[in-house]
Amino acid sequence: MSETRGQVSISFLALGYESKEEDNYKTRNGVMIASESGKALSFGIDLAQKRGITFVEPTEPIYEGQIVGLRPVSGDLEINICKGKQLTNMRSAGNDDAIILAPAVKYSIEEALDFIENDELIDITPKSIRLRKKFLTKVDRVRAERKER
Repeated sequence: MSETRGQVSISFLALGYESKEEDNYKTRNGVMIASESGKALSFGIDLAQKRGITFVEPTEPIYEGQIVGLRPVSGDLEINICKGKQLTNMRSAGNDDAIILAPAVKYSIEEALDFIENDELIDITPKSIRLRKKFLTKVDRVRAERKER
């Protein structure tokens, strides 16, 4: 990395095409779902980024049931991305570091359509494209899952 300074050149030669034998099945890991409505805060996003990739930026409005990130393991996780750092008068050693966040992943409409599962929807507004669960509250999601069984 230090020798190339992050630059790389790649070349390839196509040898031909083969017919498609079987369908590609989607294998996606779990997602992180917002458990509360409000504005996304840096502290909450930092906690979420320790568990996966996030789709939201600080101060972005969030609603309950919105998909805010992708997990590296299967299964959905409810997370409070609107959580702020608890302010106290006590100082703690090493905990006042500046929070450095990775940029949020933003999907186009086509990428979002490819990403979603059967129990998810896409909210498209003039300013944003958001992913969400079909049932926004946890209680509704549990009821729908029980009905399925």
